[in-house]
Amino acid sequence: MKKKLLLVDDKETIAKVVSIYLHSDYDSIYFDNPLKAIEWLNEGNRPDLIISDIRMPEMRGDEFLYYMKHNDLYKDIPFIMLSSEESTSERIRLLEEGAIDYIIKPFNPLELKVRVKRILG
Repeated sequence: MKKKLLLVDDKETIAKVVSIYLHSDYDSIYFDNPLKAIEWLNEGNRPDLIISDIRMPEMRGDEFLYYMKHNDLYKDIPFIMLSSEESTSERIRLLEEGAIDYIIKPFNPLELKVRVKRILG
């Protein structure tokens, strides 16, 4: 059975690119904002890895990370942050808050695939 990825990004094209490159090894589900993802999680679903953008309407990705890492049900799920900001201080802050990786957009989908494989085995 394939491991499951939860992709959260307000730009559907990012989810499509990720899915194209990772679909042979992983199943993925996509939501365009963290609130919908939280609703899906609260229905009893559980991904093996979360990949989330930072800048999104309704709820930011860093707020989503904080929610996940402070919830006993979800805090052990690995979390990769995507961002168009190349801010060292933001990267450090998010890694300290529990993100396992931080990838700057635009990114090489093959590099993302290697990073996901390194995390999930």
